[in-house]
Amino acid sequence: MGLGTKNRLQQTAELCKGHLRADHAAQSVLVEDFIREIEGTGKANDPTRWSQFTDLSHNAEKTIQRVEEQFNKWLNGEV
Repeated sequence: MGLGTKNRLQQTAELCKGHLRADHAAQSVLVEDFIREIEGTGKANDPTRWSQFTDLSHNAEKTIQRVEEQFNKWLNGEV
């Protein structure tokens, strides 16, 4: 994996986590649980799993929208 790809994946992870933490500050414990569920924990931790919310255009607004939808489904027990 090239350095550019790693940087893009890291930026996607930071974008998604930052959005969730900022927009759902009152639910910080739930947000952190959701983040751990997406990334995994310990040796299974993989922040690149946030890439599942992107598409080929790497549009930040669409990515955030997908993360929001998944978080809301997760909160409602639909996932």
